[in-house]
Amino acid sequence: MVKNVTFTDARDGVADCLKCSLRESVLFANLEEKDFEKLHDPIDQYTLPVGSTLYRAGDKGERMYTVRSGVLKLVQYLPDGSQRIVRLIRSTDITGLECIVGETYQHDAVVLHETEVCALPVRVVESLSKENPALHRELLNRWQRALKEADAWLTELSTGSAKQRVARLLLRLVKDTQMSECNLFAREDMGAMLGITTETASRTIAEFKRQSLLVETNTNHFLLDIPNLHRIAED
Repeated sequence: MVKNVTFTDARDGVADCLKCSLRESVLFANLEEKDFEKLHDPIDQYTLPVGSTLYRAGDKGERMYTVRSGVLKLVQYLPDGSQRIVRLIRSTDITGLECIVGETYQHDAVVLHETEVCALPVRVVESLSKENPALHRELLNRWQRALKEADAWLTELSTGSAKQRVARLLLRLVKDTQMSECNLFAREDMGAMLGITTETASRTIAEFKRQSLLVETNTNHFLLDIPNLHRIAED
């Protein structure tokens, strides 16, 4: 379902954008009222069910997306038809940054957990970034964060034993949350994230459960033994 929100509504708080709990973390955090007055394109708010696709690789990039809640996977397909998940996009992240430089989308963005996003027309972001140094700096910061995250996936989640990779993934899922619980994904998705087979991902999770490194509190919802997972990840 799409909710169409004007920037006027956003400015005036009708859409709760100014009062949004995520506002200090998202792209437009430093915009002032005078900036909102220049904007006329609508913000589209989507709630996407599990398995749906936000955009596909090769599509013309006309919008960037701020994730309000949920999790998306960025997928690339290999020549043999198999998939590799190259990154996860979570709350307060922005995806589709490549369109700011005129590129088509580089991945399929597929919903892993029900996700709410705000769609930002790229022409609006381009116009504002030319006039607003703070927004331009924030765009550069977002590029840097995306590059840092990509490097982390390459170095942390694509090297080492299967146990190390699974432990590192679990720790990344709770990083910066100050929590020791997380929702996991289908084992096929875990395998595609870590470059291991679905069977290996399943066996490793089962072993971690037997060792009480994971305690399942609900379907695919786990409490983590963070100290011992760190030990495994660093071995």
